[in-house]
Amino acid sequence: MDLVTLADIEAAAGRVAGTAVRTPLLPCPWAPRGPLWLKPENLQPIGAFKIRGAYNTIARMTDEQRALGVVAYSSGNHAQAVAYAAREFGIRAWIVVPEDTPRVKIDATRAHGAEVVLCAVGQRETRAYEIVEETGATLVPPFDHPDVIAGQGTIGLEIADDLPDADVVLVPVSGGGLISGVATAIKNRSPKTQVWAVEPELAADTAASLAEGRLVDWSVADRNRTIADGLRSQPSPLTFAHQQAYVDGIVTVSEDEIRAAVALLAHKANLVAEPSGAVSVAGYLFRDLPEGKTVAVISGGNVDPAMLSEILSS
Repeated sequence: MDLVTLADIEAAAGRVAGTAVRTPLLPCPWAPRGPLWLKPENLQPIGAFKIRGAYNTIARMTDEQRALGVVAYSSGNHAQAVAYAAREFGIRAWIVVPEDTPRVKIDATRAHGAEVVLCAVGQRETRAYEIVEETGATLVPPFDHPDVIAGQGTIGLEIADDLPDADVVLVPVSGGGLISGVATAIKNRSPKTQVWAVEPELAADTAASLAEGRLVDWSVADRNRTIADGLRSQPSPLTFAHQQAYVDGIVTVSEDEIRAAVALLAHKANLVAEPSGAVSVAGYLFRDLPEGKTVAVISGGNVDPAMLSEILSS
């Protein structure tokens, strides 16, 4: 299986420049366990890292493909990213989301001009492929595509440029597009830096897969138990191959630990992080990880306001 290369990611960086924000590394003087920096992808125009992969993928399409529009299925952040990128290119977008997607993400997707198609939980991929068949539009998958992975990998390039002597980079994991791209960039730019995945205990299919050396299936019902609604997907053969090649380790965190990380980021870093985006900090806070200069990727900040209020007041 062909993996994404450093050259692919460097080319993607040129495409997304000016659309994706080059987020800074924020030092954390309050960090309790050694030097920590945050990579706040919640500050992107759509509130999450997904804009990088979506824009890079659409930029790589032909004019003929773009004329027919794009389709995406997503729990929320990829939906917003594809809608935003489609608007930038002036093309039509159909976004398929499950009925349990947080309202804040659905409303934001519609605000970018996309047609939102609601479906039953577990049916989003099927419905997306039906729309592709009906319209001739191009599917932009949330993680299982080289151009998506390359776009997300631009985060790793920025980390390597800004902190070349980083010892550890912590990355949320679900479908695996983010960590595949970041790990590819980091390991090619800074081989001594360790890249660790962080995953909710209630959706720990990646941890199980890496432990067994093969993809392990978890049911939708099992994965949907976690508060981290953006981390309910499973890796694909493509993203799993990247993780096997480049990821140094994985830890899982509990629901209470994720909530504590969301609250800490709000109180100490003045950052609004959704639970999915805060798992990296939960790993830093509560797990025994390699010591040294650590970067935690905050993958998104599109949290339901009621949930955030409940977390901060508990």
